[in-house]
Amino acid sequence: MLHFVPFAVPFGGDESLLVWELSSRPTAEALQRSLFTVFSRFGLLYLVRVFPNATVASSGFFAIIKFYSARDAHRAQKACNQKQLFQTSPVKVRLGTRHKAVQHNTLALNSSRCQELANYYFGFHGWSKRIIKVSYFSCQPCGQREEECLSDFSFQEEVFRLPELD
Repeated sequence: MLHFVPFAVPFGGDESLLVWELSSRPTAEALQRSLFTVFSRFGLLYLVRVFPNATVASSGFFAIIKFYSARDAHRAQKACNQKQLFQTSPVKVRLGTRHKAVQHNTLALNSSRCQELANYYFGFHGWSKRIIKVSYFSCQPCGQREEECLSDFSFQEEVFRLPELD
């Protein structure tokens, strides 16, 4: 099944989880580390933020967790809702909601986030920032199998430099 993850800041409710009924005993930083550990098992996380409950509510915390992938967020919600993840009482986990009437501008990820996303989904940890020009090629009907034709494929590397300013 095809799974599309854009190289953009996740903004929709499909990628966001709301986690509440978090204990007030650990610090917000400790909760953030625990949440990151638990939820990163389901996919790459863009954001984990922990906030104190409002003063009119019970003491404790709630959190917002954003995944790059809506599929990962759905799996995490199903697996973690009403579970004792790292505390003695169960937590509640719900998917965010998307408001169709509001138009969002897509924000591009910075280069380090793009590299993190590519490393996670493509499994390669040695990306280069060089631009490589791929020459056009075609397989002529010469009786060769596709693998033989593709073995003749070559990369032509060119270095692109920005003009220097005076």
